[in-house]
Amino acid sequence: MSFDDQLNDLLARHERLVTRPNEVDPDFYNGIYRRYQHCVLTRDHVPVFWRYDLNPQTNPRLLERLGVNAAMNSGAIYRDGKFYLVARMEGNDRKSFFAVAESPNGIDNFRFHEKPLLVPELPGDGTNLYDMRLTEHEDGWIYGTFCVERRPEGAPAADQSVAEAQCGIVRTRDLITWERLPDFQSPSPQQRNVVLHPEFVDGKYAWYTRPQDGFIDAGSGGGIGFALSESTNPAICGEEKIIDARLYHTIKEVKNGAGAPPIKTERGWLHVAHGVRACAAGLRYVLYVFVTDLNDPAKVIAAPGGHFIAPLGDERVGDVSNVVFSNGVAVRGEELFIYYASCDTRMHVATSDIPTMLDYAFNTPPDARRTGPCTQQRIELIERNLAYCNAKGICLELGC
Repeated sequence: MSFDDQLNDLLARHERLVTRPNEVDPDFYNGIYRRYQHCVLTRDHVPVFWRYDLNPQTNPRLLERLGVNAAMNSGAIYRDGKFYLVARMEGNDRKSFFAVAESPNGIDNFRFHEKPLLVPELPGDGTNLYDMRLTEHEDGWIYGTFCVERRPEGAPAADQSVAEAQCGIVRTRDLITWERLPDFQSPSPQQRNVVLHPEFVDGKYAWYTRPQDGFIDAGSGGGIGFALSESTNPAICGEEKIIDARLYHTIKEVKNGAGAPPIKTERGWLHVAHGVRACAAGLRYVLYVFVTDLNDPAKVIAAPGGHFIAPLGDERVGDVSNVVFSNGVAVRGEELFIYYASCDTRMHVATSDIPTMLDYAFNTPPDARRTGPCTQQRIELIERNLAYCNAKGICLELGC
């Protein structure tokens, strides 16, 4: 195949992938949210001209020069009639970079902007920047908070995996021009999964944090924290109050962290977070939901037990298996578009709406903590259902 024929084939396959309709998965139902048949972003959604040198003089064999390994962990926002994802892209060299993709409907036809987002660097900046959350704040700015990973001074040469994490901050008004602010400062030795609350609290900026002692291990960090700062430039917070603790033998026993910025509803602030537990295969990441008080966003008022979204089927396989992670939810009216990555490899969407999510959050029993009470919860549900069906003459056996 000639150079031109091969290039045209690459472009045609890319266009077919981007424009492929995405339909609701007909084999999945739980009443809470809808899964979709196809990913919204993968490494193959990346434009051909981001990966290949298209000049036959310098690349006569049309070899891929800068490969992309994954598209994952995307901040999300809906504005001006379009859905925007700020995706974490990972090159074949393992370095992450940010890229903005937009869609007219939020479930397919995501196209990347012409160039990746080049975050302005600070002196002594991190080696790797990733996992941006987008908060449209009442001060008029859209803030992006993300992880800044660097190798600490004095790290032993024999261990090249030693790292530290802090929170970087950018802001924009149009998703095109971005201003870098000083990194977030807190009492914690390391910070990941920092999310800015969309409104002022007592006249201050409010933050959901995840204090931790090490890069991987939470150590003395007790869960999702809540802290205030006078400004975002710089953002310096004091005490971090733990509002959602990690707990033994739950979906969040090892770690938990804020996902997307909370969504304001008539009954409270709706949060989608991630929880991590240990298992024989390593660490298992799932999503869960809780609600905090409208007037006191540090006060949890609803916490349904168990996970909200967990890896299912092919979602369980990838670079880091058995993981789902979300740092972006787009809101259109009462519709929710929950963007989540599976296995640090590709991006999916699940859709729901605010009334359904509030029903789920307030009416699903909380985690009863022990086998006995958890079993009793299920028995009570069964007994209520049997009584209702008997009274209505509904037969629950096959072949009735």
